[in-house]
Amino acid sequence: MLAFMALALNANAQEKTTIEVPQWVNNIKFSGYGMLQYQGTDQEDAKSNTFNLRLARFILDGKIGDFDWRAQIQGTNATGPGQPTVQLVDLYAEWRKYPEFKIRAGQFKRAFTYENPTHPITQGWRGYADVINNLSGFGDRTGEKSSGGRDIGIQFSGDLFPNADGRRLFHYQVGIYNGEGVNQKDADNRKDIIGGIWVMPIKGLRIGAFGWTGSRGNMLDPNTNTTCSVGKNRYAISAEYSQGEYMFRSEYLHSQGWGAASAGNNVRTIDYTKGDKADGWYVFGIVPIIKGKLHAKARYQCYRAQKEWDTAKTSYEAGLNYFFTKNLEMHLEYARINDRKLEKHDYNLVDLEMDFRF
Repeated sequence: MLAFMALALNANAQEKTTIEVPQWVNNIKFSGYGMLQYQGTDQEDAKSNTFNLRLARFILDGKIGDFDWRAQIQGTNATGPGQPTVQLVDLYAEWRKYPEFKIRAGQFKRAFTYENPTHPITQGWRGYADVINNLSGFGDRTGEKSSGGRDIGIQFSGDLFPNADGRRLFHYQVGIYNGEGVNQKDADNRKDIIGGIWVMPIKGLRIGAFGWTGSRGNMLDPNTNTTCSVGKNRYAISAEYSQGEYMFRSEYLHSQGWGAASAGNNVRTIDYTKGDKADGWYVFGIVPIIKGKLHAKARYQCYRAQKEWDTAKTSYEAGLNYFFTKNLEMHLEYARINDRKLEKHDYNLVDLEMDFRF
């Protein structure tokens, strides 16, 4: 055996074999991130004090010719009917040969609002604003499975009118989707159409508007005990300034269409008591205290589940974000919350997160 191994090694040494790897394989990048959380609240009859594994994601990005592609898997401790702890969240390819016209197909973020496509870490808070969660396809009020603002479909987008410095002044995007959330086929053969435009008059500033019309199929009408489709007619008005380490953003969202008995848990029973209108808004600012190290932040947000003040949930929030390195940061946040649907409206919430990327 030793003699045979010696002969084999000698043969390999004399004849060196070269294996050529395709360029698209060299273009594949593996990355990901994790979000570890502690949260405590003194809400009446719902006090909590717990550590939490908020989120973990593993990402493959690649490029083949003029196409970029992404596959992203998410792990979370959230469970529920039809909501596994590990699921595919992104799987798409995008043709990007021309900045004026790009085509994306697969499963990806809906073309609605500025905050929806923002990275969960760089978003900078304990979570997306309540109005984004309820009206932008996260834990949507129509009851669809929590989908992180994503759906399956095709999107067209582009940036037009470059100025003398090459900075483009106008952006458009329009998408056609199933309307059912992640990893779901269309339940009523009626597509959601979502579009948005914004202008960028000065560097770092963008002002835009979005529209959304569509439906969620196979909903149970408790009055007739039959299935039907529930309409989704929504719009958003948005403004953002982001330059260097300064970030300011505000958005208003409005929705018309019946909601489900529970949001975000793949519920398909209409709850007519919740009304057919909802709206909400938020405004926040994040500014550097120590450049590259410490940021201060403040946010005001309000969500009205029935577009009435007695259903309003309002939060006043402040906190700090500290950067150990560019890939490791800690977020601290305090929130005073007023929820008018509760018997005792006011309560406090403290959130501490350690977020890392690789």
